[in-house]
Amino acid sequence: MNAPLPVPPTAPRQRKPDWIRVKAPVSEGYAETRRLMRSLNLATVCEEAACPNIGECWTKKHATVMILGDTCTRACAFCNVKTGMPRAVDALEPQHTADAAAALGLKHIVVTSVDRDDLPDGGASQFVKVIEALRRTTPDTTIEILTPDFRNKHDAAVEAIVAARPDVYNHNLETVPRLYPTIRPGARYYASLRLLETVKKLDPSIFTKSGVMVGLGEQRREVHQVMDDMRSAAIDFLTMGQYLQPTPRHATVEEFVTPDAFKAYAAIARAKGFLLVAASPLTRSSYHAGDDFAKMQAARAEQLARMG
Repeated sequence: MNAPLPVPPTAPRQRKPDWIRVKAPVSEGYAETRRLMRSLNLATVCEEAACPNIGECWTKKHATVMILGDTCTRACAFCNVKTGMPRAVDALEPQHTADAAAALGLKHIVVTSVDRDDLPDGGASQFVKVIEALRRTTPDTTIEILTPDFRNKHDAAVEAIVAARPDVYNHNLETVPRLYPTIRPGARYYASLRLLETVKKLDPSIFTKSGVMVGLGEQRREVHQVMDDMRSAAIDFLTMGQYLQPTPRHATVEEFVTPDAFKAYAAIARAKGFLLVAASPLTRSSYHAGDDFAKMQAARAEQLARMG
């Protein structure tokens, strides 16, 4: 009998520096938010992606709803969301999302989703239904969506969502082009850029937003080039945060980027003309999204005033 193959050793996980550590979620507000999401059968990216800010956000009753179920058809090397064959789309999910926004008293809601390459439209129609349900139920709530790339179907999908008029359209580039084959193998960098450019061409009044992670082995000049590419696509808002390895099976952290380095990135991004920049180790796409939306509105108003 052949001896079993030796199991390769797992690379040790790096110890997190002090600036990246957060407190465990234990507040009553956190528990209330969790109970609400369970009662409405809603998934959240806060839990599924193991967001480090969940304690702070859920204590304030800010949750990012993840529609189209909790199972993704892709397996990106950075993401903790489970991969497999998703269940059928839940017809009650749009109204349940709106009910959650009403119960939490949200002035601004962020709605994201898993990738659903199994659906003819990639799940775009569910985003439209969610936006419509929110407009009916909580008409004063501003809506930010964070969509997948709608691979091979993105023109029609994006057109349908833009016609529903979210206030912010977010789609994350995640990393630099060189790292896509290993970090985001199911996606294409320039297709993601084109998606956001299309949003802006279809409706210039919608704020566009994108984010990148650092600490995956990217070089500084590559990050600067991503900023330039984003500005060429007229993206308004850039978010930058530290990549954190969810489990030993995921891509390893190559570097813990210092707070000062994030400040330097932010200064360069502002000089390149972004309307708003959020860059820090714990920045995530939906972190402080409501406050940032208000800042974007103010920045746009100031920009228009300067233009006369």
